[in-house]
Amino acid sequence: MAKMNFGGVIENVVTREEFPLEKAREILKNETIAVLGYGVQGPGQSQNLRDNGFNVIVGQRPGKTYDKAVADGWVPGETLFSIEEAAQRGSIIMCLLSDAAVMAVWPTIKPLLTTGKTLYFSHGFAITWNDRTGCVPPADIDVIMVAPKGSGTSLRTMFFEGRGLNSSYAIYQDASGDAYDKTIALGIGIGSGYLFETTFQREATSDLTGERGSLMGAIQGLLLAQYEVLRENGHTPSEAFNETVEELTQSLMPLFAAKGMDWMYANCSTTAQRGALDWMGPFHDAIKPVMQKLYNSVKCGHEAQISIDSNSKPDYREKLEEELRQLRESEMWQTAVTVRKLRPENN
Repeated sequence: MAKMNFGGVIENVVTREEFPLEKAREILKNETIAVLGYGVQGPGQSQNLRDNGFNVIVGQRPGKTYDKAVADGWVPGETLFSIEEAAQRGSIIMCLLSDAAVMAVWPTIKPLLTTGKTLYFSHGFAITWNDRTGCVPPADIDVIMVAPKGSGTSLRTMFFEGRGLNSSYAIYQDASGDAYDKTIALGIGIGSGYLFETTFQREATSDLTGERGSLMGAIQGLLLAQYEVLRENGHTPSEAFNETVEELTQSLMPLFAAKGMDWMYANCSTTAQRGALDWMGPFHDAIKPVMQKLYNSVKCGHEAQISIDSNSKPDYREKLEEELRQLRESEMWQTAVTVRKLRPENN
């Protein structure tokens, strides 16, 4: 484990150089890794582990995702089983089901979490709010987490590119005394770039805040507000979208991802510099109270309860599809369809 300086704060990180793949294989050589769920994180993590030489099986209910697992090379009765059978066969149970699905199957899989097994998550939700989810693990097993900071698709794509997606890691229960080594070995095995230390509670809280904030909720709200103001003041959909979304995602984001926003500020026009420096303060001051309100709602468990309650309603899927349809068919994202078609790589 290395000590790294992040903006003046020292944190624990683990890199692939100090914990190579060969070491990870040695630590897990006698383990059967059962990946439960083949939706968001399951495909990327399970395939990366398999391609890296680990003993992996998948547990998934029949349906489209089961068929996808078959298409990805998992063999029914050999490496692809029901969720219950995979949990029974596995010594490391990677629970990559959705939060709602974890709660639904918990009464079934908990008796299969026998002494000496390891329960792995990629999200701290079920354990952090287990007073609400009911997911209280047995005391005689290891409970660990590796949480890639991105989608399972990105994890798989970056694996093929020889890169890694950064991940956080945490240990909730160390019944065996070997939980740390297993955690890092799995993190390296799934294709993490580097791993940084957290806790289940911190990961769950930061993750829900990020999803509702700068990663999805706030960014959509910000983009829509600017797009609407431009449209309401006579700008065409194409102009409003290009100035709001297209330039951000296609030109600027790759640059400040590679070099930082400080570099971006130093390398734009003097007009843009002055405006950005003048207006970042008012935006910060307007947004921070909303962000604090969001964080408080997450930390106290209110957001978790909203998710639990909504996911348990029989008409949840229909209402969700309607909300997503409205978003998809909004003028801004319909304009996006046309703009994407006009990109040079599509012509």
